[in-house]
Amino acid sequence: MTLLTRWPAVPYVLPFALFILLLAVLPMTGVDPLTDQIIRLAVVGGALLLVSRSVLDFTVRHWLGTLAVGVGVFLVWIAPDLIFAGYRDSWLFQHSLLGGGGSSLAEAARSDPATLVLRSLRAAILVPIVEELFWRGWLPRWISNPDFQKVALGSYTRAAFWITALLFASEHGVYWDVGLLAGLSYNGWMWKTRSLGDCIAAHAVTNACLSGYVIMTGEWQYW
Repeated sequence: MTLLTRWPAVPYVLPFALFILLLAVLPMTGVDPLTDQIIRLAVVGGALLLVSRSVLDFTVRHWLGTLAVGVGVFLVWIAPDLIFAGYRDSWLFQHSLLGGGGSSLAEAARSDPATLVLRSLRAAILVPIVEELFWRGWLPRWISNPDFQKVALGSYTRAAFWITALLFASEHGVYWDVGLLAGLSYNGWMWKTRSLGDCIAAHAVTNACLSGYVIMTGEWQYW
């Protein structure tokens, strides 16, 4: 019996677990920002290639809708801060439970092209794959039935839909509000398309737009 046969959740969960672990550990190591990005891409990308290839599906079946969802979530992400001055300073977002806002990218690295390219690639390619495998490919199915392979992608139950969206929101700290709307949007798109590829692509569009916006405007707090 192979590892993946015994624990079929591993291809969906392991890359995400490594991604979260590196988020927590790497800032404490003191490595420079470029090395930080290389390590994240190598470790998590390696896990995807070695462990998750069998469950990955990059087929996009609804290009127009997927693009619309991706751009829509990007606009939702930045809209509150553009419309309402000081919106993110509210007690709803600034307290110890959520941690502080601000960028995780050192100021000196913000003018380094290599770091910015790798950070953008991580955001627009690696993160959508890792997160959609976990949040849309595995978790809602597992909530519906611990023997999750019996549950088709995109199957809907109210509990799975909302629990996944709420947990996805909590992952985004001070951006929990727009994170919740993003989670609901991606969940709904999975329900509509039953396609992991469409959800990965939508998430990639969102993150690519956000990366471009951050670099062009200097709104580093989104990174």
